[in-house]
Amino acid sequence: MITVNFDGLCYPKNPGGVAAYGYIVRRDGDVIHRGCGAVGQGRGMTNNVAEYAGLLAAMEWLASEGIDEELTVRGDSELVIRQMKGEWQVRSATSRHYVPQIRRLLSGREARLEWVPREENEEADLLSRVAYERYIKKMRG
Repeated sequence: MITVNFDGLCYPKNPGGVAAYGYIVRRDGDVIHRGCGAVGQGRGMTNNVAEYAGLLAAMEWLASEGIDEELTVRGDSELVIRQMKGEWQVRSATSRHYVPQIRRLLSGREARLEWVPREENEEADLLSRVAYERYIKKMRG
């Protein structure tokens, strides 16, 4: 079974900071991939943008690798998990942008989405901070 943990942040201010994300992919408990990146900085950047971008990046990686096994997706963003499960309405421009893309990538596969407390998502959180630091370093030259 494949397990994905994802997280995102917008720092040093939300909204308007640097939106960055991290994710970890495990197969039967063993890490098979770690990913992180920055979406951007300034106008339009939020924690939610970062969270959704992290989930999308993880799903795109799985698709690019042809991994279509049973999947559990875990994140500490209640908004993202509940919107992806269809429990909460998709209203914001951010959600309307990301949700359909992610649903297409999840289509046809057995997938379970789970909200987890922040303490159970520390590795993905750390990767989002790594992405933030890399982005800042790159911008400083």
